[in-house]
Amino acid sequence: LALVQDGTHMFNFSNLRMTETVEESKGLNEDGIPKVIISASGMCDAGRIRHHLKHNLWKPECTIVFVGYQGEGTLGRSLLEGVRSVKLFGEEIAVHAKIVNFQGLSSHADRDHLLAWIADIKAPKPQHVFIVHGDREVAPYFAESVEKLGFTAHAPQYTEVYDLLEDKIVAPGYLPERKAKAVGGQRVSSAYERLVALGQRMVDVIRRSKGRDNKTLGRWADQLRQLLDKWEES
Repeated sequence: LALVQDGTHMFNFSNLRMTETVEESKGLNEDGIPKVIISASGMCDAGRIRHHLKHNLWKPECTIVFVGYQGEGTLGRSLLEGVRSVKLFGEEIAVHAKIVNFQGLSSHADRDHLLAWIADIKAPKPQHVFIVHGDREVAPYFAESVEKLGFTAHAPQYTEVYDLLEDKIVAPGYLPERKAKAVGGQRVSSAYERLVALGQRMVDVIRRSKGRDNKTLGRWADQLRQLLDKWEES
């Protein structure tokens, strides 16, 4: 709030209107004037953004623009995956607005930045690192990457109980089976979601491999091609 009041913040340009109260924010959907609404709660699961979505998702002339990562199971992810309607405040809202995703603008650190950050921690070194943020299919792989840096790490499962003093799992948790979702009229299984997560991880690894010698990259490319050819033939 102090950044907003002192007049020197980054959101300080002509024709910008700041709405500080909930009433002012709701009023943006009532005047009928074309506008760009910048709202927080980027995954759309809480906050004023849900009111804006309720009033604008059903309008074909509107565009919903995402500029940050949308976690699995959130309303934002559902919109990106093409749902045709969503429930907001007890009402079923049709999705006719254009949905756009601007990648690369998220303020969250990515995998490489997180690993660089924790690798720089010399003392006191964390006794145990818990991976509690991120898609559940990817979190265990990230924990493995943290362990390769010399830390003890794991991704806790749902309902897991961990004794910090004893540094051990007291009661193991489990991963609830996700309900298959409908995307584009088709049901999507949890196995398919794991496959997509692994595919995204593979793309990240490929991008980080830029600059490695041609022989190594060529051999890997041949292995991937053989695997894909075998899959398509099965």
